[in-house]
Amino acid sequence: MKGSPLFVGLMYAGLFMLLGTLTASLILLGTNLPESSWLSSTLFIHGVAMFAGGLTTGKRSGSKGWYHGGLLGLVYTIIVWIIGFLAYDGGLSKELMYLGVVAFLAGAFGGMIGVNLKGSKAK
Repeated sequence: MKGSPLFVGLMYAGLFMLLGTLTASLILLGTNLPESSWLSSTLFIHGVAMFAGGLTTGKRSGSKGWYHGGLLGLVYTIIVWIIGFLAYDGGLSKELMYLGVVAFLAGAFGGMIGVNLKGSKAK
């Protein structure tokens, strides 16, 4: 897949987020767990999605993986905020700030690993 590292990373992050959300929805459907207790689970799902997206972004960028992965996390958070604002009239919240921190850190970490993965395959 050709394209900018940020765009491709967003696509991979979106795919992982959709798979994680589907899994969490199936768990909620099959259990009696209340949705209100799932903040840490949703942050985990977003974190895994951002790690995968950051890994892809870092691998494609070839340098400054923490920067590209962290930028991916910030863009992802802004997209989630825009969707929440347009769909649910949601504003800035403490949970969104948590998401921003988790997305930035997971994306930056994934980007650092992704750059190193690209370097090890070139040798």
